[in-house]
Amino acid sequence: MTAESSPLTIAQLAELAGVSTATVSKVVNGRSEVSPETRAAVEELIRRHGYRRQRRRSAPAGVVEVVFHALEGDYPIEIIKGVEKVAREHQLTVGISELQRPESEQGWLEGVLRRRPTGIGVIAVFSSLSEAQREQLARREIPLVLVDPADDPGRGVPSVSAGNWNGGLTATRHLLELGHRRIAIITGPDYALSSRARLDGYRTALDMAGVPADPGLVVRGDFLIEGGMAAALRLLELPDPPTAVFATNDGQAIGVYHAARRLGLRVPEDLSVIGFDDLPPMRWAIPPLTTVRQPLTAMAAAATTMLLTLAGGGSPPQSRIELATELVLRESTAAPRSR
Repeated sequence: MTAESSPLTIAQLAELAGVSTATVSKVVNGRSEVSPETRAAVEELIRRHGYRRQRRRSAPAGVVEVVFHALEGDYPIEIIKGVEKVAREHQLTVGISELQRPESEQGWLEGVLRRRPTGIGVIAVFSSLSEAQREQLARREIPLVLVDPADDPGRGVPSVSAGNWNGGLTATRHLLELGHRRIAIITGPDYALSSRARLDGYRTALDMAGVPADPGLVVRGDFLIEGGMAAALRLLELPDPPTAVFATNDGQAIGVYHAARRLGLRVPEDLSVIGFDDLPPMRWAIPPLTTVRQPLTAMAAAATTMLLTLAGGGSPPQSRIELATELVLRESTAAPRSR
């Protein structure tokens, strides 16, 4: 092989050897269905001229678009893990957008529409898509699945959520069984379905236990650490403060920890705290947080499977999937100390 020459393709080798391209391909790939003479001739040509493998044009990978209300904390990471797991099995890529930034409000949708030839569909996470945005997706026949929907999904839009009502019931019942009666709750935003369901579960547990609900122990939060701390400070400075706080997500529970520390209270000796989500860092909180596990990764995987079914022209067996929550007992809850 000279410096001026360039490696030959299978077609060029076949022409020189006087055989078919299929025969040369068999030699190149080590197949056995070739006579020794022909194999030797082709291999000699390869030694003399070299062989250039032709690159096949690969089809662009399909894209699963994941749209978050906000990319903050560990919550999105757990969702992405679930989407990635299913996408990887089907050799798909994952695109991620955020709605919270003003410049992203329409930008994400324009990107989805631009990528439509390869786009599989959209998974919207804890997001409130406008009716106009949903209509644009529907007109382009782009499937949409909601995960942990922030508001009513409406008819015809598949969704995956957790057992929020039962989780609120279980969390409150745990505190009641420990002997607490002054149990406060820090909710999420009023618009969030999950927040309202967890609050309803809390109220149901109190009612079933015959404990009067005190409106002064219900404080609206925003699912953020700072909001949880501000709400907890209000609660703990009441003339008759709570002995336990149900923070309706883990971030707010960490905010309660900070408020308790600021006021010189110990968790759980002076104040029991329970969260909701069971994000991975919560096991390393001090003390480790008792919380309600929301199966975020499994929810995202289920939503991705639904999306692929829709993209393939099928109908999911269920348009509404609700996965069970589970109480995870750690060290942040205990019986109330006697006053």
